[in-house]
Amino acid sequence: MTDIARVNDIDVLSVFCGADGRHGNTLGVVREGRDHPDRADRQAIAAGLGYSETVFVDDPERGVVDIYTPGLRLPFAGHPLVGTAWLLDLESVNPPAGEVWVRQDGEFTWITARPEWAPPRQLRQYGSVAEVDALPAPPPGEGWLYAWAWQDEAAGRVRARGFPRRDDGIVEDEATGAAALLLTEQLGRALNITQGRGSQILTAPAPRGEIEIGGRVRLLQER
Repeated sequence: MTDIARVNDIDVLSVFCGADGRHGNTLGVVREGRDHPDRADRQAIAAGLGYSETVFVDDPERGVVDIYTPGLRLPFAGHPLVGTAWLLDLESVNPPAGEVWVRQDGEFTWITARPEWAPPRQLRQYGSVAEVDALPAPPPGEGWLYAWAWQDEAAGRVRARGFPRRDDGIVEDEATGAAALLLTEQLGRALNITQGRGSQILTAPAPRGEIEIGGRVRLLQER
């Protein structure tokens, strides 16, 4: 088992913060990923940290990254890429799924990605924000659930909650870029999503079938 106390190059971020800087999904970024080349070692570090995702940076100049939940490796995930791009001031990031372009727009960091890169999610619409808010954590059933309802359909405002429903200690995901990407593709329009306790995710359709995902990032703990 990896001794987490000996991994001294981890930055901890909050990604997709609300307008007041609160909330957001916690992310661990191991800048010196090459110091931990073994996948089993990386998985153990991610499990020990317990964040919904942890990123290992294998090449900071080219933005080559490797993403892990506490229980599995991911080819793509939204909040880890937004957070890493912000932290390292990158123009692109390169997870296993493919090259992801980055742009900065004021307080927001945006990535552009393809919907087919996102892991499968059940996107279930509810009749009201109150119904989404009332869901137990997690709701009964199996498979990754993204529960959502219109807060203001004309304005593209959505209320959402994300439930991995897998045995890795993450009961509810505070902010989920991959699910927001899939919902944007399904609805075919720009969205302003409030997820979890008060995180904010912005999305917009882009050319060639791609989707932009944007949000605020805050540094919680520097290595």
